Amino acid sequence: MVLCAFLNKLIVICVTTPPMNIIYHKIPLQVSAVLEGNELPTTDLRDSIKKTLELIIMTRFGEHRHDPSFGCEIWDLDFELIASENKWEEKLRQSLLKSITTHENRLSDIQLNVAITEIEKFHILKQNAEIKKRVDIHITGTIHKTGESFSFDNHLFLSPLAVD
Repeated sequence: MVLCAFLNKLIVICVTTPPMNIIYHKIPLQVSAVLEGNELPTTDLRDSIKKTLELIIMTRFGEHRHDPSFGCEIWDLDFELIASENKWEEKLRQSLLKSITTHENRLSDIQLNVAITEIEKFHILKQNAEIKKRVDIHITGTIHKTGESFSFDNHLFLSPLAVD
């Protein structure tokens, strides 16, 4: 068994079995299953990559004590005044691209698009609407092992940062 990464209380374990088939376990790990003598739930390569990308996006630089470079800059940019949306988007895009190319080596030919949009959200209970800034993240690439194309989308609301 090979421990691939330890990420903010979530452990990603890759088990190599003959003939070099890798089993990817779902995260977060269900340690209670092991304690009860059961196998950990598994997932496929595509889902494992998506979970790693989610972790990169949702982790602040320095939060992962064994690798301070794991994460992205969105947490530092969240409450920053956005004078230029284009510069803000490019700063986040570069941060994500560097982190993904460093920490998700199962992907190649990575293309990344970051866009800020304004979304009107209506609150039924409060009977009012608010306009929130939403960051749309679109990542494409090629999975090394299979040569298949890969696509991933994530949406976050800014100030305070929230997941859609």
